[in-house]
Parts: sequence; C-alpha cells; structure tokens
Amino acid sequence: MNFLETFRVAFEAIVSNKVRSGLTMLGVIIGVMAVILLVSIGAGAQAYITKELTGMGTNLLVITPGKTSMRGGFHPPSAGTVRKLTYDDSQALRRRAWLLTDAVPLVFGTGKLKYRNMGRDIMIIGTTPEFQRVRNLFVDTGSYISQGDVDSKSKVVVLGTKVKEELFGSENALGKVVVLSDARYRVVGVMQKKGTSLGMDIDDIVYIPVTSGQELFDTDSLFEIIASTPRAEDVDRAIAQIKDVLIKRHAHKEDFTIQTQGAMLETMNTILGVLTAVLGGIAGISLLVGGIGIMNIMLVSVRERTREIGIRKALGARNSDILAQFMIEAITLSGAGGVIGIILGVGLALVIPVFVDVLPTSVSLWSILMAFFFSAAVGIFFGVYPARKASLQDPIQALRWE
Repeated sequence: MNFLETFRVAFEAIVSNKVRSGLTMLGVIIGVMAVILLVSIGAGAQAYITKELTGMGTNLLVITPGKTSMRGGFHPPSAGTVRKLTYDDSQALRRRAWLLTDAVPLVFGTGKLKYRNMGRDIMIIGTTPEFQRVRNLFVDTGSYISQGDVDSKSKVVVLGTKVKEELFGSENALGKVVVLSDARYRVVGVMQKKGTSLGMDIDDIVYIPVTSGQELFDTDSLFEIIASTPRAEDVDRAIAQIKDVLIKRHAHKEDFTIQTQGAMLETMNTILGVLTAVLGGIAGISLLVGGIGIMNIMLVSVRERTREIGIRKALGARNSDILAQFMIEAITLSGAGGVIGIILGVGLALVIPVFVDVLPTSVSLWSILMAFFFSAAVGIFFGVYPARKASLQDPIQALRWE
C-alpha cells in the first residue's frame, strides 16, 4: 500500500467520526491557542515596558537615599545608616559632576487641590526647570517652573491636562489662584497631554518648585535625584563622579543607591522573560492533556477496528502499513488542532488590545512555530503506542474479534 492510499484510509477514518475527532482535537486547539495568547501577552508587556522606560528619557541615573544591596534580591535600606539627600546635594552634582547634563531634585507627596467649590486629592511633584528636559515632559500653555521660582520658593504651580480640565474646563487657567494643601498657588502653566505611563496617569499630576514642595511637605530631604548623561558610554564614569561627590558630602559613607536606566530595563526584561516562559509552560500543560486525549481515542479506535486490521493484514497489509495509518490519524488530529489553535490564538491576540488597551500583545513568529511543531510532536509522541499496538496484532486473532 502506497502512502497516498494509507493517508486516504486514515483521513476517511477521521471523517467518519466527526464529533469524536472534533472533541479529540479540542484539547490541542485550546493548548495551542493558550500558548500563543499567553506568550503574546508576555511579549507585549515586555515591549510596552521597554517603550515606556526608554520614553522617560535617555541615559538616566536615579539616586535614592539609603544603600540598597544589589545582590540577593531587593533589600530595603537600613534606617540607622540612611542620610538624607538634600537640595544642596543636587546642586553640588550640577557643579562638580561635569559628565552629568542634569541633576534634578525631586520631592513627592499628595495634597488637596481646590479651586472655588471644586477640589480633590492630587499627586504633587516638587522639582526644578530641568525636569522637563530629563523626563521629556513639557508645558503646552504658559510656562514651567523657573530657577527664580526655585530660589525664591515661589508659590506657583503647573497643572496636568486632566487636572486643568476637571477644575477649569474650557476656562483659561493661567494666572488663576488655587489652594494646594491650605496654601495659595498661582497657576503658571499647563502640561502637554501624555496619558498613562507604567500605570501612572501623567496628566493627573501638578508640579511646583522643589523648595516650595519641601515647605509644603515639611521636610528638608529629597525623595530622589534624577541625573542624565549625554551619551550611554558616559554612564559608568558619571556614576564614579556621583559617588565621589556625594561620599565626600556624606561623611565618607556611601549611604545612597544609584540605579541606571539600563539596569532597570534589564531587570524588568528578565522578570517579564521568566513570566512569559512560565505562562507558556502552563499553557503547554494543556497541550500534553490534549495529547493524552489523542492517545486515549486512538486506543479506542484500535480496539473498535480490530477486525478491520485483521482483514487488511489478511489481504497483504504489512505491519508498517498499519503503523503508518494510525500514526497519520494521530498526526492529522494534532496538526489540524494546531492550525485551528494558531488561527484562534493569533486572532484573540490581535483583538484583545482593541477592547483592553492596558493589555498589550505582541504575536511573534517563533511562538507560532513553537506551538505548531509542539502540537505535531504531541501527535507523534502520543500516537506511537496505539499505532504500534495496532500494527502488532495477530491477523488470525483480529479476524475472530467481534
């Protein structure tokens, strides 16, 4: 019997039991669809975070108070050894660390923002004029905080677009006076619309001079200092300069932590890469379940067609012909299920972002090929035993089977 004849017989056996064949393929369909979908979600999240982190600025260095161990996972800084980062520290870095283009001091907090009879809690960032350049966030109308505002601790505020729309609507906000945590601030600018970044609504923030922020939050320390270098190759030397400046100012102790943008991106990619692999592995379990279903159905099929096997052997079919027939049936079931699963998986991966914009997906060719070849391998692996069992049947015993 030639290959085409063997394939025709195997295909007819599958078509003659449409419902059973469909239910058998269902496990493979779900498995392949889940692999593609979950891997696409993981890859999409990785691409999204990479885009957001690189969109924050280039060659960034984040300096935080307290020494954090870079080995063995995250360790919070020891309270007994933490020395504050101050506004003077940022100024010293600007003067003495010549490889830095900027060293921007930041304070964060929340407060009540009111205008007339409207008000709500809001996130407040105290910073300096260079924040715009470092973080790629610029004003749309009016002006940003000036160095004069910082030096004089002026009560001026720049509003995010969402804040402006909620408090002022279509009314011009420039020059208006708002109450921020019981202090009166004059609106000098409105930021460009940016949307959400890494789960934070950039348009729902207000900005004030860092010195005013320290007064508002009753602190003389900074939350962090964001620095930047003109070139990526300058980062390591810039770190050495930062350490040299701050260690001398902090009683010869390295009681601060410097994180690079590249290191943060690498850490996030590592975490998301592991997460994607785990999600793909979990989805792959359903493929194994589908393979067990194929083997189970093939064993039932062998038992049901014992007499047919005996007749075919009596007419001259070889063991290899019977083996090929049942192997083709198993591979066809898993292969067809794999193709349908790929179509459904890719379709869902492309449709999900349309309805859920916070859940990005990225379909890759390698995930499609991996899912398909894995489904075919499942058919081969779980089809061998039933096919071999069918091929080794004694024709005389098979003809006596009722």
